[in-house]
Amino acid sequence: MLRRSHRRPMSQINVVPYIDVMLVLLVIFMITAPLLTQGVKVELPKVASEVVDTQQKEPLVATVDAAGRFYLNVGEDPDQPVDAQTLVLRAAAVLRRRPETPVLVRGDHEVDYGAVVTVMALLQKAGAPSVGLVTESPPRRRHGAD
Repeated sequence: MLRRSHRRPMSQINVVPYIDVMLVLLVIFMITAPLLTQGVKVELPKVASEVVDTQQKEPLVATVDAAGRFYLNVGEDPDQPVDAQTLVLRAAAVLRRRPETPVLVRGDHEVDYGAVVTVMALLQKAGAPSVGLVTESPPRRRHGAD
């Protein structure tokens, strides 16, 4: 009489190859993620309440109003809006003549964040080594006043 062996089917999954694949994907994403990010180079202040000294040199100030229009404090009429190309050309001309000129951006508190970043990128394209942001100090509250 022949005996048949009754083997049960093996119900285990070998997960080692899956772990290897996941580790390879993790390494690939860790290497490529920093390469995908783009940004505007901005020097952050060392102290939160640091004041920019503009007494000696008149700064180049680019302004973005609430409607998203750009203004530059140089040119024939600083109160007239300028397009992106004009902003780059005028800022580049000023920075070629006076490379040490401080560059500042004023943005209306109602304006879209993207418009301010666009102006910062345009100023960087014009040759500004660093760009500062103009803000107003919040009003000081008196003790006991609510």
